Amino acid sequence: MAMSTATSPFLRPLHQVQLLKCPLLSSKSQFRPRSQTQRTIRASSAVALEPDLCTQQDQAREVDIFACPVCYEPLIRKGPSGLNLSAIYRSGFKCQRCKKSYTSKDTYLDLTVTAGLRDYTEIQPARTELFRSPLVSFLYERGWRQNFRQSGFPGPDEEFKMAQEFFEPAKGGLLVDVSCGSGLFSRKFAKSGAYSGVVALDFSENMLRQCFDFIQKDGTLSTTNIALVRADVSRLPFSSGSVDAVHAAAALHCWPSPSNAVAEITRILRSGGIFVGSTFLRYSSLTPWFMRPFRERTPQGYGYLTEEEIKDLCTSCGLTNYSSKIQQAFIMITAQKP
Repeated sequence: MAMSTATSPFLRPLHQVQLLKCPLLSSKSQFRPRSQTQRTIRASSAVALEPDLCTQQDQAREVDIFACPVCYEPLIRKGPSGLNLSAIYRSGFKCQRCKKSYTSKDTYLDLTVTAGLRDYTEIQPARTELFRSPLVSFLYERGWRQNFRQSGFPGPDEEFKMAQEFFEPAKGGLLVDVSCGSGLFSRKFAKSGAYSGVVALDFSENMLRQCFDFIQKDGTLSTTNIALVRADVSRLPFSSGSVDAVHAAAALHCWPSPSNAVAEITRILRSGGIFVGSTFLRYSSLTPWFMRPFRERTPQGYGYLTEEEIKDLCTSCGLTNYSSKIQQAFIMITAQKP
């Protein structure tokens, strides 16, 4: 996203771009990971300008890291720069191609295809609706998540440490925490200071509100580059090849279509980008053969996969360097975009 250093790690105001008077530009932007000693991000700007906006007196209109979920064109932002909650809340976003506008709703930016629709609704799978419940969202970090230990999950601190090791090549870049829930890991990634920005992304409005409440109670996160975004994992609002790292904790089994989701994750990752995910296994190589018929997917509400299926899925979507760590029914996998 590489002409001169931007004023924020993500955006570049128009008055700092060397342009002829009101031309039309169209170019792509990409994030690249930086070493921990080099924290600035260089970005190029790609904006279609209107004559009445070509003065420094007008409010800045900037190409954003976010893209339209309909056509994947980078959105144009009107408002303050930055990825922090305040800047996102005070900004408006618009797709120059679709002419569709997006704004913050409550405490998060809604970048679903259905954002702003009044009359149209969609019926989601039961497991999707479950996590949109205010009660489940409230309980997720207050008892729900702790029960995962019974299935072999080592706990949030250890899982975060494992993920950080996998993400070492992506340090300094943009990380998207898909299906972030109440932001348990999004907040850890943001507080680590290892990334230029963190996007906490979930389809559940109430999970994002819970994440906002936790951020508000933690003074160390008030000025951190973290954004809350509502989006569909099968329609991620980012340009192709624009993200350095994607994380999905205890999520694959909840997705209506894991294949569509992994394909989308592959699309938004830059070359060399890292995907790290964890989930419950349907069964592993250590599961006795006579127990396996009782753990098939058909009678279950979740889409539990086997180790072989997860590897095959990642490979078929074009990811390489696949590896995994397994403990009972817990699996954490990592793969890389070539």
